[in-house]
Amino acid sequence: MEKGVTVREKFLSVYSEIGKLRSVLLHRPGRELERLTPAYLEEMLFDDIPWLKRIQYEHDQFAALLAGQGTEVYYYADLLADILKNPETKDKMISDVIAFSGISGPVLSREISEFLKEKNPEELAEIFIAGLSISDLPGRKNRLSYYIKGAFPFYIPPLINLYFTRDPGAVIGSRISVNSMKREARRRESLILDYIYRNHEYFKEASGRSWYNHNENASIEGGDILVLSKETVAIGCSVRTSTDAIERISERLFKESDVREVLVIQIPFTRAYMHLDTVFTMVDYDKFTIFPGIEESVKVFSLTPGKGSDPVITGKESLKDAIKYALKLPAVKLIPSGGGDLVTAAREQWNDSTNTLAVAPGVVVTYERNAVSNSTLRENGIEVLEIEGSELVRGRGGPRCMSMPLNREPV
Repeated sequence: MEKGVTVREKFLSVYSEIGKLRSVLLHRPGRELERLTPAYLEEMLFDDIPWLKRIQYEHDQFAALLAGQGTEVYYYADLLADILKNPETKDKMISDVIAFSGISGPVLSREISEFLKEKNPEELAEIFIAGLSISDLPGRKNRLSYYIKGAFPFYIPPLINLYFTRDPGAVIGSRISVNSMKREARRRESLILDYIYRNHEYFKEASGRSWYNHNENASIEGGDILVLSKETVAIGCSVRTSTDAIERISERLFKESDVREVLVIQIPFTRAYMHLDTVFTMVDYDKFTIFPGIEESVKVFSLTPGKGSDPVITGKESLKDAIKYALKLPAVKLIPSGGGDLVTAAREQWNDSTNTLAVAPGVVVTYERNAVSNSTLRENGIEVLEIEGSELVRGRGGPRCMSMPLNREPV
């Protein structure tokens, strides 16, 4: 817990990866996905075009499964619409979104601002997420972009990746890290989260204090942050999370929380291993699922409090030993995805077999399609709750990616 904070029920409380999941923040895929075209797949970080009707059905089933486990589900769009009912917040956010979208011309900025101010909170929340296309704006025929069709078709780009709510923010203890996203296509997600965090009544206990700020120049993303215990956080050093960001957030955690160790797990800097949770997640008190072969290629470093702001950095010989000693366990088990078969594991890792979401100790949500990995988990005593994912998986993310836990029971 934060230093000086008394123990009591909080809206934000995450001190483990596996405590019973009390509440979670999701985003139901919406109209933003219908604005994704093949021309912008790479720019928007997608490999394929999802079918909206089906992806919404699958996401609804995911949310229903969580609710059936006793988890309270909150949605980005609802919380955003709530804060936009405040006229001052609405005006400021309109201004910030316009600036964030690179709209610099004063005449065009004024036209867009006036257009957005006419919208009610629900309509404006949808635009902030689904984007504002050139054809959406009245009077567009006085703009050159109306006539030159090869130009980028949006004034405010759609947030295609927002249903992966894990990345823009991560709750550590009783505060959020509002993350600085690596890629331009996702940075406005963190701006939205920052507004919700600082203005919604649900988060008033945190008083807007965050472990990280989305305006900081060193990138860090939630898929690389694993809260292993009250005293230990693991952070992946990846293609999306930088060493500078890890050092900054570690210093703050050491000063203002009970965290005494940050395990830095360096994974290969490739998109195939985008975040730590694409190859490694916690599934029980002493059990983790891992993409086989990755254990030999990762490097592990322990950061502990030092004198001043500089941490003490110690190299670790193996991932298994580092986890075992950090959690003060006699042993830990690493469960290989794909049953340990490299071909099967590679196929199922593409469909996020190791990206599990624990809803309680030893109980995880996975994609149904990863049959061998799911069987392997069951053989190792893990209860597996399966969801469909034929469309959800097209964005290259699994159940953990699609969820931002807000509150977990202590373990």
